[in-house]
Amino acid sequence: MLFESGQTILFIGDSITDCGRRDVNAPYGNGYMGLVRAFVDARYPELGLHWENRGIGGNTTEHLLARWEEDAIALRPDWISVMIGINDVWRTFDSGGAGAVSIEDYEANLRNLLQQVKERTHARLIVADPFDIDPDRSDPMRAMMDAYGAVARRVGEEFGAVGIRTQEAFDTVLATTSWETWAPDKIHPGLPGHAVIAQAYLRAIGFEL
Repeated sequence: MLFESGQTILFIGDSITDCGRRDVNAPYGNGYMGLVRAFVDARYPELGLHWENRGIGGNTTEHLLARWEEDAIALRPDWISVMIGINDVWRTFDSGGAGAVSIEDYEANLRNLLQQVKERTHARLIVADPFDIDPDRSDPMRAMMDAYGAVARRVGEEFGAVGIRTQEAFDTVLATTSWETWAPDKIHPGLPGHAVIAQAYLRAIGFEL
C-alpha cells in the first residue's frame, strides 16, 4: 500500500470525480473516489487517512488551471490524483468545438499542473487516463480520447506519477460485455463502471485483501 499513516489524498477532475460531492452525495461523491476511500479505509483503518474530493462536472484542463491554487496547492495534500481530459475531447463532439482543448494545449496544461505540484508541494502524483467506454477504436471520439490518454500517460511518467490505466480497464471488461453495461452515454459510468475505475486504482496503489 502506497498511502502512509495520516496522509491526505486529494482527488481532482471533472464529473467522473465529482459525482454529487457538492450536493446529495457530499463530501466524497458516489463514484470511484468514494469507492476507493471506502475500500482503503475498511482495509487499512489504522492508517487514519484523510480524503478530499475536488471534482467539478464539465471541467477541462483549462478549468483546473484556473482553480489549481485554491483546490489543490493550498490544501497541501500528500497525494494529488488527477483525472482530466474527457471534456477537453468531448467538447469537440457535443458542443461544436466550443470549450474544446487541443491536444497541444492539453499537454501544456497538464504539464503546467503537475509542474506546480512538484515545485510548490511535497505531494506525490497519481494521473488517471481519460477514457471513452466505446469498444470501437476507430470511432472518432474514441480515437481522439486514446491520443489524449497517451499524452496523460507520457506526461504522468515524466513527473513520476502513479498511472491509472482506466481505458485499459474498460477495454478489458468490454471484451465480454456491451458498453451499456457500464455507462448510458459511454462517458458517465454507473456504479459498476465506477467500480471498474476503482479496481484500477486499488491495483495501482498496492491494495491487498
